[in-house]
Amino acid sequence: MKVLETKNAPGAIGPYSQGFEVNGFVFTSGQIPVDPATGEAPEGIAAQAEQSCKNVGAILEAAGAGFDKVFKTTCFLADMGDFAAFNEVYAKYFTSKPARSCVAVKALPKGVLCEIEAIAAK
Repeated sequence: MKVLETKNAPGAIGPYSQGFEVNGFVFTSGQIPVDPATGEAPEGIAAQAEQSCKNVGAILEAAGAGFDKVFKTTCFLADMGDFAAFNEVYAKYFTSKPARSCVAVKALPKGVLCEIEAIAAK
C-alpha cells in the first residue's frame, strides 16, 4: 500500500490523502476544482470540470497511471442543471468511458460546482 502525493494537485484539506495505490489499483480522493498553484477555483462549471479533471490526472500520473486506465469514477455536481456542460468536459479526459456514478449533492467544499474521484488500474 502506497500513499500518493503530488504538488500538481491540491493538497488534502483534512485527515485524508490525495490517493492510494493498493495491489495494482489507484484510488483518488475526490478532486474539487482548486488550482494547486493558486488555491483558487475558476468560475463556471466548464472551467471547474476542467480543473477537477486535471487534478485527478495529476494524481493518476503520480501513481504511474493515466486516464486510459480509469475504470470507475464517481462525480458530484452541486446542480444537475450543469450535467450536460460537465459531461462535455469530462468526455475529453475520460475517453475510455469508465463506469460512472454522477449525483447531485446539496453542497461541496469551498462552494465549488463539481468533484470527481477515480479508480484506475496501474
